[in-house]
Amino acid sequence: MDSPKASSPAPVRRGGAATVLKLFVPSLLGILIFFVPIELGGRSTILLDHMVGGARSLLGDFSGFYALALIVAGAAYPLIRGYWRRNLTERIFTVLKIAGVAAALMALTGWGPAFLHEPDMLPFLFDKLVIPVGLIVPIGAIFLALLISYGLLELIGVLVQPVMRPIWRTPGRSAIDAVASFVGSYSIGLLITNRVYQAGQYSAREAAIIATGFSTVSATFMIIVARTLDLMGVWNLYFWLTLLITFVVTAITVRLPPLAGMSDDKRDGEPTSVPGKRLTTAWRTGLAVAERAPGLHRSVALNFKEGLVMAISILPSIMSVGLAGLLVAKYTPLFAWLGWLFYPFVAVWGLADAPALAQAAASGLAEMFLPALLMAEAEFVARFAAGVVSVSAVLFFSASIPCILSTSIPLSVGRMLVIWFIRVALSLTLAIPTGYLVQALAGV
Repeated sequence: MDSPKASSPAPVRRGGAATVLKLFVPSLLGILIFFVPIELGGRSTILLDHMVGGARSLLGDFSGFYALALIVAGAAYPLIRGYWRRNLTERIFTVLKIAGVAAALMALTGWGPAFLHEPDMLPFLFDKLVIPVGLIVPIGAIFLALLISYGLLELIGVLVQPVMRPIWRTPGRSAIDAVASFVGSYSIGLLITNRVYQAGQYSAREAAIIATGFSTVSATFMIIVARTLDLMGVWNLYFWLTLLITFVVTAITVRLPPLAGMSDDKRDGEPTSVPGKRLTTAWRTGLAVAERAPGLHRSVALNFKEGLVMAISILPSIMSVGLAGLLVAKYTPLFAWLGWLFYPFVAVWGLADAPALAQAAASGLAEMFLPALLMAEAEFVARFAAGVVSVSAVLFFSASIPCILSTSIPLSVGRMLVIWFIRVALSLTLAIPTGYLVQALAGV
């Protein structure tokens, strides 16, 4: 429950121009960096993505050594800090992180069995996932302070309360987390969620809902999925319908165990606006936060430190768990067996590729891109459904699950597996008939 203190925003002591500028200048700069596509060098994307691309170009061949350094640091971190002693999960992931160092060394040097160096194995993990994530999380964290520290989060939070709370059972400010994940990176979205949760402004249930329901892959990665599945001809329909299905699935999942049974206590909730005065409440709340905000250098330093810790925490797991998942999908029948759990949700629609789609959906637990790879040659509706599930499942072992485990959000692997199953089953149930509708509308 929200604290009684959250019933009204803190008063603004100095409502002058300086406070207004402190609210708007960093916030608008943050919006520009994270959310506004800009064309540079013939490529249109957000400024943060341009910065990551520029950093990778500057590093050149050294980008691999940079990623390796982060992976080594990530494997050493739980040993140095003693985190490996906390519980069995921490000990397992510590071992996996050490294995991630070995996998990264093989990726960088070309050493090891030839089958590991096939294009869809180590090269894919290292070049397409590890290096970009290793750059985007620390660089994004530097600018994250502009979005979360100067009142924008709270101002927008009050405005969208009427939508977020009844539909997704989360505070209005969680809209920022969702947008940051979708436009920038799920890692950035989780970084915001963890910061707000640690500050006592999200309950355990709210943080878990946001982490497992909103922290999906970015729009730029959706383009890769769409290209792989030959869906660019219906890009706008695929984009918006996937977004809709993802959040419809979240709205259903929050009302089911295990999310429905988690604690909803928190120290500091959002201000509740007086009826008819939502804009006034939002404005006063944003100004109050801006006035109390620390200097920019302090906010940047804190966010960069947390972003670096998150980067080194997830990169070793991406290498080891991701590689294991790719190997299992390619060389064992495990995902074929697991796929039978989803077969009823596919077969009910009379889809010719039902067994293959069910297996591909199950393989997404290892790596979100696997369903797209496995269904690239299927008929249209199966390809469309695979593209939706790749995004709407949210949880996968090569990145998002280790990323969530590196936060303070109280989600165990077991809980996340249950949530993943529910999300995939619901996503298939909604995506297949939607695929038939798109096929009819687009005439493909």
